Amino acid sequence: MVMGFGIDIGGTGTKGAPVDLDAGKLVGERFRIPTPQPATPQAVAEVAAQIVAHFPDTEEVPRIGVAIPAVVQRGVARSAANIDTSWIDTDVDALFTEVLGREVHVVNDADAAGVAENDHGAAREEEGLVCVITLGTGIGSALISGGTLVPNTEFGHLEVAGHPNAEKWCATSAREREDLTWQEWAERLQVYFSHLERILSPDLFVVGGGVSKNSEKFLPLLDLRTPIVAAKHRNNAGIIGAAALGARG
Repeated sequence: MVMGFGIDIGGTGTKGAPVDLDAGKLVGERFRIPTPQPATPQAVAEVAAQIVAHFPDTEEVPRIGVAIPAVVQRGVARSAANIDTSWIDTDVDALFTEVLGREVHVVNDADAAGVAENDHGAAREEEGLVCVITLGTGIGSALISGGTLVPNTEFGHLEVAGHPNAEKWCATSAREREDLTWQEWAERLQVYFSHLERILSPDLFVVGGGVSKNSEKFLPLLDLRTPIVAAKHRNNAGIIGAAALGARG
Protein backbone atom coordinates (compact mmCIF):
# COMPACT_ATOMS: atom_id res chain seq x y z
CA MET A 1 0.00 0.00 0.00
CA VAL A 2 1.25 3.44 -0.96
CA MET A 3 0.32 5.88 1.80
CA GLY A 4 -0.51 9.54 1.33
CA PHE A 5 -2.02 12.20 3.55
CA GLY A 6 -4.75 14.66 2.69
CA ILE A 7 -6.23 17.67 4.45
CA ASP A 8 -9.44 19.41 3.36
CA ILE A 9 -9.95 22.97 4.61
CA GLY A 10 -13.52 24.25 4.73
CA GLY A 11 -15.22 27.36 6.02
CA THR A 12 -16.38 25.65 9.22
CA GLY A 13 -14.21 22.57 9.58
CA THR A 14 -10.75 21.32 8.64
CA LYS A 15 -10.35 17.57 8.36
CA GLY A 16 -7.65 15.16 7.36
CA ALA A 17 -6.59 11.53 7.27
CA PRO A 18 -4.04 9.14 5.85
CA VAL A 19 -5.07 7.76 2.47
CA ASP A 20 -4.40 4.47 0.71
CA LEU A 21 -3.40 5.92 -2.67
CA ASP A 22 -3.69 2.56 -4.44
CA ALA A 23 -7.30 2.04 -3.37
CA GLY A 24 -8.33 5.69 -3.09
CA LYS A 25 -9.79 5.42 0.41
CA LEU A 26 -9.14 6.68 3.91
CA VAL A 27 -7.04 4.62 6.27
CA GLY A 28 -9.05 4.74 9.49
CA GLU A 29 -11.22 7.61 10.67
CA ARG A 30 -10.63 11.16 9.56
CA PHE A 31 -9.85 13.78 12.22
CA ARG A 32 -11.68 17.10 12.22
CA ILE A 33 -10.97 20.41 13.96
CA PRO A 34 -13.18 23.51 13.61
CA THR A 35 -11.64 26.01 11.21
CA PRO A 36 -10.36 28.94 13.29
CA GLN A 37 -12.00 32.33 13.03
CA PRO A 38 -10.63 34.42 11.51
CA ALA A 39 -9.39 31.73 9.12
CA THR A 40 -6.02 33.30 8.38
CA PRO A 41 -3.33 31.22 6.60
CA GLN A 42 -1.14 31.02 9.72
CA ALA A 43 -4.01 29.98 12.00
CA VAL A 44 -5.24 27.32 9.57
CA ALA A 45 -1.71 26.03 9.00
CA GLU A 46 -1.38 25.46 12.74
CA VAL A 47 -4.65 23.51 12.75
CA ALA A 48 -3.36 21.43 9.84
CA ALA A 49 -0.24 20.67 11.88
CA GLN A 50 -2.46 19.43 14.74
CA ILE A 51 -4.30 17.13 12.35
CA VAL A 52 -1.06 15.65 11.02
CA ALA A 53 0.25 15.19 14.57
CA HIS A 54 -2.92 13.20 15.37
CA PHE A 55 -1.59 10.47 13.06
CA PRO A 56 2.00 9.77 14.26
CA ASP A 57 2.23 6.61 12.13
CA THR A 58 2.30 8.75 8.98
CA GLU A 59 5.64 10.41 9.68
CA GLU A 60 7.14 8.70 6.64
CA VAL A 61 4.65 10.23 4.18
CA PRO A 62 6.98 12.50 2.17
CA ARG A 63 4.49 15.04 0.86
CA ILE A 64 1.11 16.16 2.22
CA GLY A 65 -1.73 17.40 0.03
CA VAL A 66 -3.96 20.23 1.24
CA ALA A 67 -7.22 21.27 -0.44
CA ILE A 68 -8.31 24.89 0.07
CA PRO A 69 -11.36 26.87 -1.12
CA ALA A 70 -9.34 29.08 -3.43
CA VAL A 71 -7.85 29.32 -6.88
CA VAL A 72 -4.28 28.03 -6.56
CA GLN A 73 -1.50 28.80 -9.02
CA ARG A 74 1.89 27.19 -8.35
CA GLY A 75 1.14 27.03 -4.64
CA VAL A 76 -0.09 30.63 -4.36
CA ALA A 77 -3.72 31.37 -3.48
CA ARG A 78 -5.38 33.81 -5.88
CA SER A 79 -8.82 33.96 -4.26
CA ALA A 80 -10.51 33.16 -0.94
CA ALA A 81 -13.95 31.60 -0.47
CA ASN A 82 -15.27 31.24 3.10
CA ILE A 83 -11.79 31.90 4.48
CA ASP A 84 -9.95 35.09 5.33
CA THR A 85 -9.07 37.42 2.45
CA SER A 86 -5.46 37.46 3.68
CA TRP A 87 -5.03 34.17 1.78
CA ILE A 88 -5.00 36.06 -1.51
CA ASP A 89 -1.46 36.11 -2.95
CA THR A 90 -0.09 34.06 -0.04
CA ASP A 91 2.45 31.39 -0.97
CA VAL A 92 0.48 28.68 0.81
CA ASP A 93 2.83 25.87 -0.23
CA ALA A 94 5.76 27.63 1.45
CA LEU A 95 3.83 28.60 4.60
CA PHE A 96 2.36 25.15 5.21
CA THR A 97 5.67 23.46 4.44
CA GLU A 98 7.32 25.61 7.11
CA VAL A 99 4.61 25.08 9.75
CA LEU A 100 4.15 21.34 9.15
CA GLY A 101 7.84 20.62 8.83
CA ARG A 102 7.52 18.57 5.65
CA GLU A 103 6.72 19.27 2.02
CA VAL A 104 3.14 20.37 1.33
CA HIS A 105 1.35 20.72 -2.00
CA VAL A 106 -1.79 22.90 -1.94
CA VAL A 107 -4.63 22.57 -4.47
CA ASN A 108 -8.14 23.89 -5.11
CA ASP A 109 -10.71 21.90 -3.12
CA ALA A 110 -13.05 21.18 -6.06
CA ASP A 111 -10.07 20.05 -8.15
CA ALA A 112 -9.14 17.65 -5.35
CA ALA A 113 -12.69 16.24 -5.27
CA GLY A 114 -12.64 15.86 -9.04
CA VAL A 115 -9.39 13.91 -9.01
CA ALA A 116 -10.76 11.58 -6.32
CA GLU A 117 -13.84 10.85 -8.40
CA ASN A 118 -11.81 10.40 -11.58
CA ASP A 119 -9.20 8.11 -10.06
CA HIS A 120 -11.32 5.95 -7.76
CA GLY A 121 -14.92 7.17 -7.89
CA ALA A 122 -17.89 7.73 -10.12
CA ALA A 123 -15.82 8.78 -13.15
CA ARG A 124 -13.22 6.03 -13.00
CA GLU A 125 -14.37 4.28 -16.19
CA GLU A 126 -14.78 7.48 -18.23
CA GLU A 127 -11.93 8.27 -20.61
CA GLY A 128 -13.45 11.42 -22.13
CA LEU A 129 -14.27 14.82 -20.69
CA VAL A 130 -15.59 14.76 -17.12
CA CYS A 131 -17.11 17.75 -15.34
CA VAL A 132 -17.36 17.37 -11.57
CA ILE A 133 -19.63 19.88 -9.84
CA THR A 134 -19.78 20.20 -6.05
CA LEU A 135 -22.96 21.76 -4.67
CA GLY A 136 -22.74 23.35 -1.25
CA THR A 137 -22.38 26.86 0.14
CA GLY A 138 -21.11 27.68 -3.33
CA ILE A 139 -20.49 25.68 -6.48
CA GLY A 140 -17.10 24.15 -7.10
CA SER A 141 -15.99 22.62 -10.37
CA ALA A 142 -13.32 20.33 -11.73
CA LEU A 143 -12.70 19.54 -15.38
CA ILE A 144 -10.80 16.38 -16.29
CA SER A 145 -9.91 15.54 -19.88
CA GLY A 146 -8.62 12.06 -20.62
CA GLY A 147 -7.58 11.69 -17.00
CA THR A 148 -5.75 15.04 -16.90
CA LEU A 149 -6.99 17.79 -14.59
CA VAL A 150 -7.60 21.25 -16.04
CA PRO A 151 -7.25 23.27 -12.80
CA ASN A 152 -9.13 26.25 -11.37
CA THR A 153 -12.16 26.26 -13.69
CA GLU A 154 -14.50 28.10 -11.27
CA PHE A 155 -17.71 27.28 -13.19
CA GLY A 156 -19.73 28.29 -10.15
CA HIS A 157 -19.18 31.91 -11.14
CA LEU A 158 -20.67 31.71 -14.62
CA GLU A 159 -23.52 34.02 -15.56
CA VAL A 160 -26.66 31.92 -15.99
CA ALA A 161 -30.21 33.02 -16.87
CA GLY A 162 -29.43 36.64 -16.08
CA HIS A 163 -27.80 35.79 -12.76
CA PRO A 164 -24.22 37.10 -12.76
CA ASN A 165 -23.01 34.48 -10.29
CA ALA A 166 -24.60 31.06 -10.76
CA GLU A 167 -23.76 29.75 -7.30
CA LYS A 168 -25.79 32.45 -5.56
CA TRP A 169 -28.83 31.27 -7.53
CA CYS A 170 -28.54 27.50 -7.61
CA ALA A 171 -26.07 26.23 -4.99
CA THR A 172 -27.36 24.13 -2.12
CA SER A 173 -27.25 27.25 0.04
CA ALA A 174 -29.73 28.96 -2.31
CA ARG A 175 -32.15 26.04 -1.97
CA GLU A 176 -31.93 26.24 1.81
CA ARG A 177 -32.02 30.03 2.00
CA GLU A 178 -35.10 30.32 -0.20
CA ASP A 179 -36.72 27.13 1.12
CA LEU A 180 -37.05 25.72 -2.40
CA THR A 181 -38.66 22.34 -3.00
CA TRP A 182 -36.51 19.70 -4.69
CA GLN A 183 -38.52 20.28 -7.87
CA GLU A 184 -38.00 24.05 -7.75
CA TRP A 185 -34.31 23.63 -7.13
CA ALA A 186 -34.01 21.04 -9.91
CA GLU A 187 -35.50 23.57 -12.34
CA ARG A 188 -32.60 25.91 -11.56
CA LEU A 189 -30.08 23.09 -11.80
CA GLN A 190 -31.57 22.20 -15.18
CA VAL A 191 -30.74 25.68 -16.47
CA TYR A 192 -27.25 25.55 -14.98
CA PHE A 193 -26.29 22.10 -16.24
CA SER A 194 -27.81 22.76 -19.66
CA HIS A 195 -25.57 25.82 -19.91
CA LEU A 196 -22.50 23.77 -18.95
CA GLU A 197 -23.54 21.15 -21.47
CA ARG A 198 -23.70 23.74 -24.27
CA ILE A 199 -20.27 25.24 -23.59
CA LEU A 200 -18.35 22.07 -22.66
CA SER A 201 -20.05 19.06 -24.35
CA PRO A 202 -18.78 16.76 -21.58
CA ASP A 203 -19.06 12.98 -21.62
CA LEU A 204 -20.09 12.81 -17.95
CA PHE A 205 -21.28 15.04 -15.13
CA VAL A 206 -20.49 14.00 -11.54
CA VAL A 207 -22.34 15.83 -8.76
CA GLY A 208 -20.67 16.02 -5.36
CA GLY A 209 -20.98 17.93 -2.11
CA GLY A 210 -22.98 16.95 0.94
CA VAL A 211 -26.26 17.10 -0.98
CA SER A 212 -25.11 14.22 -3.21
CA LYS A 213 -26.35 11.85 -0.51
CA ASN A 214 -29.85 12.98 -1.54
CA SER A 215 -29.17 12.68 -5.26
CA GLU A 216 -32.24 10.55 -5.86
CA LYS A 217 -34.38 13.58 -4.95
CA PHE A 218 -33.10 15.84 -7.72
CA LEU A 219 -30.89 14.13 -10.30
CA PRO A 220 -33.78 12.13 -11.86
CA LEU A 221 -35.60 15.45 -12.39
CA LEU A 222 -32.90 16.69 -14.78
CA ASP A 223 -33.21 16.20 -18.54
CA LEU A 224 -29.75 16.29 -20.14
CA ARG A 225 -28.01 14.62 -23.06
CA THR A 226 -25.00 14.04 -20.85
CA PRO A 227 -25.11 11.27 -18.24
CA ILE A 228 -25.15 12.73 -14.73
CA VAL A 229 -24.35 10.71 -11.60
CA ALA A 230 -23.74 11.27 -7.90
CA ALA A 231 -20.19 11.34 -6.57
CA LYS A 232 -18.95 8.25 -4.79
CA HIS A 233 -16.66 9.77 -2.15
CA ARG A 234 -18.95 12.63 -1.01
CA ASN A 235 -17.33 14.55 1.86
CA ASN A 236 -14.14 12.46 1.81
CA ALA A 237 -13.35 13.39 -1.79
CA GLY A 238 -11.33 16.48 -0.86
CA ILE A 239 -9.06 14.50 1.47
CA ILE A 240 -8.55 11.67 -1.02
CA GLY A 241 -7.90 13.95 -3.97
CA ALA A 242 -5.61 16.24 -1.98
CA ALA A 243 -3.53 13.24 -0.92
CA ALA A 244 -3.30 12.02 -4.52
CA LEU A 245 -2.30 15.43 -5.90
CA GLY A 246 0.09 15.97 -3.01
CA ALA A 247 1.86 12.72 -3.77
CA ARG A 248 2.23 13.74 -7.42
CA GLY A 249 3.60 17.13 -6.45
